Amino acid sequence: MMRTRRPIVCLAFTFLLAALVAAQDTATEARGGNAASDGTANEAPDDISLMLGRPAAHSVTLSVLSTIPGQACAEYGVEHGTEDHSTEQFALPAATPVEVRLDGLQPDTRYTYRLRWRAEGETAFTDGGGHSFHTGRPPGSAFTFALQGDSHPERKQQFDPALYAQTLSAVAGQRPDFYLTIGDDFSVDTLRTVTREAVESIYLNQRRLLGLVGCTAPVFLVNGNHEQAARYNLDGTADNMAVWAQNCRNRYFPQPAPDDFYTGDLEPVEHIGLLRDYYAWTWGDALFVVIDPYWHSPQPVDNVHGSREKGARDLWDATLGDEQYRWLAQTLEQSRAAYTFVFAHHVLGTGRGGIETAGLYEWGGHDRRGADLFAIKRPTWPMPIHQLMARNGVTIFFQGHDHLFAHQVLDGVVYQTLPQPADPNYALNNVQAYRSGETRPNSGYVSVSVGSERVKVEYVREYLPEDEAGDRRSGEVAFSYTVPANDL
Repeated sequence: MMRTRRPIVCLAFTFLLAALVAAQDTATEARGGNAASDGTANEAPDDISLMLGRPAAHSVTLSVLSTIPGQACAEYGVEHGTEDHSTEQFALPAATPVEVRLDGLQPDTRYTYRLRWRAEGETAFTDGGGHSFHTGRPPGSAFTFALQGDSHPERKQQFDPALYAQTLSAVAGQRPDFYLTIGDDFSVDTLRTVTREAVESIYLNQRRLLGLVGCTAPVFLVNGNHEQAARYNLDGTADNMAVWAQNCRNRYFPQPAPDDFYTGDLEPVEHIGLLRDYYAWTWGDALFVVIDPYWHSPQPVDNVHGSREKGARDLWDATLGDEQYRWLAQTLEQSRAAYTFVFAHHVLGTGRGGIETAGLYEWGGHDRRGADLFAIKRPTWPMPIHQLMARNGVTIFFQGHDHLFAHQVLDGVVYQTLPQPADPNYALNNVQAYRSGETRPNSGYVSVSVGSERVKVEYVREYLPEDEAGDRRSGEVAFSYTVPANDL
């Protein structure tokens, strides 16, 4: 089965290929690669990048990034109507994202918008192309969202810039309500010299790339191990890779903080403020929950920065932490949504496999020898994370990290591992870690259609044009399944 493809063009597209090529060389001299050692990316041509975030019932946030100084305003209105609303004119400093809130919106409505801008010193405004977004859905409203696995732009053997652009454009053409990345999209691990400028260039390039879909579908980020946005990296100073990374995430991508639409992490961190690392919201008949162990574990959860080595670790120290666990339990237990989707980079934030590791440590309560140590190691927690999800009817747990598509089920919870979006080798990585379920090789994205009676999950393949042959066709649905709604 093939999906219908609808072309979408964003303002960022005019300089996309330069940014895509730069993304492979950005901020890194990859081990065995040839990027500049100081982490400086190639400069892209002057243009504007748009990124939507924090969608709600009555508002959405638009982040505007220009490579040259100027002024702009955003005009917006109900789709098929007139763009009869406008923000006030705002200044666009060069290379500094500006967030503009489009508010006073109607719920459950698709809006179109366009940016009008002019360069500093000019008098006439230029109209940008039109884009659209959808406001928060009420129960009973059908919708679609989409996700990608680890993009790893720093790994040339796993990332082709043209294929990434193709995948993101294909997603945008489906007009999902929003798009999630699952982590390892902003790796700092191959940086030879870690500086604020080098870290920022990584986020700047990925911002331009994700703008292909982010101009029309708000983007939500999940933290991964290679971002090194992690508690163990903190040293009490502002000049710190974890601080730089998290501030870049929040600067270039409008991520949720607790308000009247979202719940999440309320604890500020010095030199950052609110992390915006774990959060939840309800959309239509579904509850969405993003969790993060990296900011709440006292030791490295996976690799130590600059190395793939993990060293001797006690994985009982890899944790969501008490506060995040209490929030997760309360969020799941109080929800009356027909579907619940939970997102994390990986079970425990490390390891390989899906349900194969779901019985371990705080996720399942046992150590690797099979001893049940949960009551000793987590004395204030009523149950392990997997049991908490199963008891509260979690529909799908989405993860990445393993660089393949894998579908498994444990105790009624689907464990869905996400494929890479731009692997030109179309590899089936780490398949040996999956002893059951259905697996498929890279590359592509996952689309989830949410209806009143069931959700439908589709793995949509993407191939470079020169690699298409026989049944290898972009838009092909390589695997699909449905999950019924919970009985409320």
